[in-house]
Amino acid sequence: MPESVKLLSLGTAVPPHIIDQREAALASHGAFSSRFGDFDRLAKVFESSGIRRRYGVRPIDWYLETSGWTDRNQAHIEGACALFVAAATKALQSAGLSAADVDTIVTVSSTGIATPSLEARVASQMGFRSDVERVPVFGLGCAGGVSGLSIASRLAASRPGSLVLVVAVETCTLAFRMDKLTKANIVATALFGDGAAACVLRATNAGIAEVEMSGQHTWPDTLDIMGWSVDPEGLGVIFDRAIPPFAEANVRSAVASILGRSNLSIDNVDRFACHPGGAKVVDALETALGLGQGSLNHERDVLGDYGNMSSPTALFVLERLIKAGLPRRTLLTAMGPGFTLSCVSLKAAA
Repeated sequence: MPESVKLLSLGTAVPPHIIDQREAALASHGAFSSRFGDFDRLAKVFESSGIRRRYGVRPIDWYLETSGWTDRNQAHIEGACALFVAAATKALQSAGLSAADVDTIVTVSSTGIATPSLEARVASQMGFRSDVERVPVFGLGCAGGVSGLSIASRLAASRPGSLVLVVAVETCTLAFRMDKLTKANIVATALFGDGAAACVLRATNAGIAEVEMSGQHTWPDTLDIMGWSVDPEGLGVIFDRAIPPFAEANVRSAVASILGRSNLSIDNVDRFACHPGGAKVVDALETALGLGQGSLNHERDVLGDYGNMSSPTALFVLERLIKAGLPRRTLLTAMGPGFTLSCVSLKAAA
């Protein structure tokens, strides 16, 4: 029997600038309240979000003063490269490996443009081989970390023994826009943080967990639920529909369909590890999946400590579950632009 793909290690990283939620609320009040008559009502999201602090690639005052693609995208490249190196180095060291051992790199990012892509920019600093294969993935948003893990596992399975590194890195705070007087922008200012997570995978006989299966479900006619708008100032967030009610009404059937392709059911899952897009989203997921209130405790803790970092956030949740002790079967889930649900099932090592 061929060896199954194993998750060997996981590493996470955040940038140096702490964004305290109270400071963010005060800064947003100063930037928006005099220009947006409905700001005080919308600003309640800073308190109801469940977020205590976040981290940014730039200090909070920078976001109030900076505009335009050039400065924002340069901050993305600088910040994302540093985060890539920090998370990837942690993951490789945890596995007792070096960058020179990596055969394939899957880089997931949707919060800026980098061509050459991030893994090429840090190749010399990391010590990647000249023959390493690069697989940059863009546009999956919050689902990117889970989808990237799925892609990396299939690449590892296709070449048994090869080492695959997947890095999800996002600089969501660069979407803070002082020029956009919209509900979606204020919500983003209350939710978004920056961070990175890296996983090392290989088809081998030992590891933290086996990547058992993966799958996606894309709902038709849902392109306007989530994404980016693009204009001269930078990226602008799109939250055009109420995501929590959509999740509550639709996630369970999609998860059941994905699991059914591998002859599994929701009852076979011991722990759901979900991307915590926001406090209301976590509540909706507990309801949709038939979980007891408060079951997604690690999700709420990650949200409180880091905010919504988009693609790496679900992997931050997985990191906490690993430290606590993985149950027999964990289903990692995240929703992102498309509108798409991505799932990966992990079976804990015996």
